[in-house]
Amino acid sequence: MKKNNKGFTLAELLIVVAIIAVLVAIAIPVFTTQLEKSREATDMSNLRAAYAEVIAEYLSNGAKTNSKTTATVTARQTVSGWQNTENGKLQVRVNGAEKEISAAAKINGATWSVTVVPSNSKLIVIS
Repeated sequence: MKKNNKGFTLAELLIVVAIIAVLVAIAIPVFTTQLEKSREATDMSNLRAAYAEVIAEYLSNGAKTNSKTTATVTARQTVSGWQNTENGKLQVRVNGAEKEISAAAKINGATWSVTVVPSNSKLIVIS
C-alpha cells in the first residue's frame, strides 16, 4: 500500500528561509535610507515653520519695539550631511523677494536657531 506523504521537505523549507533572508537583507538598507530622508524632510519643514513663526512674531510685536525674535528647532536626522534634494537650502521670502537660506546639517538632538534681527528696515535671518 502506498503512503500519501503530505508536507514540505527540509530542503524546501531551507530554500524558503534563504529567499526571505535575501529579501530582508535588501529591504533593510532601503528602509533606513528612506527613513533618514523623511527625518531630513521633517527638519526642513520644521525650519520653514520656525522661520514663519519668527517672521509673524516680528511683524506682530517686534517691529514696534525694534527687538529681535528667535525660534529654536531640534534636529531629527541621524546622519550628518543633507541627503535630500534641497541640500539644506530653504527658499523663503524676505522683503518681498525670494531668498535662499542655508542650514548646516545637524545630528539628532542638536538645534537650529532662527532669528530675525531688524537692520536698516530689512530683515536678516540667521540660522
